[in-house]
Amino acid sequence: MIQSLQGKTPVIAKTAFIAETAAVIGDVVIGEETSVWYSAVVRGDVNKIRIGDRVSIQDCTCLHCAENDAWIQIGNDVTVGHNVCLHGCKIDDNVLIGMGSTVLDNVHVATGSIVAAGALVLSGTEIGPGELWGGVPAKLIKKLSQADIDRIITPLPHHYQYWTKEYLAASQASEK
Repeated sequence: MIQSLQGKTPVIAKTAFIAETAAVIGDVVIGEETSVWYSAVVRGDVNKIRIGDRVSIQDCTCLHCAENDAWIQIGNDVTVGHNVCLHGCKIDDNVLIGMGSTVLDNVHVATGSIVAAGALVLSGTEIGPGELWGGVPAKLIKKLSQADIDRIITPLPHHYQYWTKEYLAASQASEK
């Protein structure tokens, strides 16, 4: 479902894949080769949501904002795992947000970082470049090496670009 709300219509790149059971609502911009998977909700009703290029918003994930300054900004080459809740936060380029994690208002996740699966990142937390955070509440676990980043984070957007193209092709074929 792609829905306008209060005069704001989602802007979605032609090369993006939005699953038919996903909901994209209101003041949302989605970049090139980005995918929003099944049962994900991107709700730009009370504030704006900006998603970059080659981002994967996986199944059952929820993106929402607060009415104040806590809007969502996601950079390029970001993987957001299944069943994640992102609320009013900023995610820089080349980041992995692990499955089942929650990232709250005014959190900033810097480039090359990982939020571990199941983590709860409390409001206002600053995650520095190349850091691994996990736990409830989340805390710094370790600094990632460039080899860690290259091995764990960097390949994921390419993997999902492949599947984005496959699903777009299947979707276009079924429309004929």
